[in-house]
Amino acid sequence: MGFSASVFAQDNMDATDVWLKVEAQWDAEQQNKKRWADEMLSDKFVGWGKNSPAPRDKESTKMWDRFQDEQGKTVQHELYPLRIIVEGDVAIAHYLYTSAFESKDGEVEVSNGRFTDVLIRTEDGWKFIAWHGGDDGE
Repeated sequence: MGFSASVFAQDNMDATDVWLKVEAQWDAEQQNKKRWADEMLSDKFVGWGKNSPAPRDKESTKMWDRFQDEQGKTVQHELYPLRIIVEGDVAIAHYLYTSAFESKDGEVEVSNGRFTDVLIRTEDGWKFIAWHGGDDGE
């Protein structure tokens, strides 16, 4: 895993842990791990993807993730960290991504986009409390 110097310039272990959590969420989605949302999202989570008409809470996010899994699967992704800010028990991670999704019909669509994730420190480590972003093509 290669980090740009600007992302981790402050040699901050918290920033590294936050980035590892962001990557773990994308890996869990690609590996089709069914319980990633239960394990990684705060109970107070509300995220707003660009393709969503409104912010979605944890249960709504889980429902739409299950639906997406029925349509196909993420077959590859790459993340590009831009900036991570940690202030106390709150972290914000800005990054770009490239992702490839294969439909159940076998067609692969590659998309590029950006996300801002907000995480909070819990007894169980960093958890997502919010995010916003999505495909730049939409």
